[in-house]
Amino acid sequence: MSTEQELDILEMPFEGLAAYWLSIKKIMDGRKGKTIIKDEIAGTQETYIKHLLETVFTKMDHTLVRKLAEVKRDTLLDDYRRKIDLMRLALFAIASRENPRVTLVRMDSKFSHAPMSEKRAFDMAQGLMDAVREKGADKPTLLAVDHKMPYDRLVVKLLFYVMYSRPDKHSLTGLLRYTRSRYFTEGLSLAIDNFEADFVAYHLEGIRDQTISETRRKMDMSLEMAVGIRDKLHYDDIFRIAKAYMPT
Repeated sequence: MSTEQELDILEMPFEGLAAYWLSIKKIMDGRKGKTIIKDEIAGTQETYIKHLLETVFTKMDHTLVRKLAEVKRDTLLDDYRRKIDLMRLALFAIASRENPRVTLVRMDSKFSHAPMSEKRAFDMAQGLMDAVREKGADKPTLLAVDHKMPYDRLVVKLLFYVMYSRPDKHSLTGLLRYTRSRYFTEGLSLAIDNFEADFVAYHLEGIRDQTISETRRKMDMSLEMAVGIRDKLHYDDIFRIAKAYMPT
């Protein structure tokens, strides 16, 4: 029923997420309800949804379920915010033609310990640049940027984009279709179109804050819908819970 591409709580709309939980409710009310949770746990890679599936539908006390959901929510939101900030720093660097070494220092400041040494980061970014230029290169995989990547991999990819943009950031135009992340793609497009670096950074900061706020609300909606399903509320009541969280 679910796949990694279909379930991404950061990107998917409220309606799509609500539909997911309502479908869980409908199936649990039917004959297949006994296996649906196990199937979903095995099938989804969406971290927060998987956490809810693994905790809500157990004999765990409601108070503990809610506490764990809150901790997981805040941990993931911190992770998402940091990754979006790393993208924002790289996009500012592209728009301002910043020295890549300075950019890496800025990105490293987001960590208590840098994900890798400066030498290794530049060696890997250069290796990525060489790989992209090879005939038959798998560009959709090599050039993809998203918030699900481990920090070290994300830093290398962002550093690659900063390096590739020198001396002409318009050379990035042909890479836009491979970037995957809606946030990063929009910012890269602005940088290529010669928007001022400060404007790009400010604009993306606003999008970041709105994205984190909406994701928090989607997480809270998911928790309440899942708890409602566990408590065997009527389908219409589960839907009412969803509507309370949706934008008007």
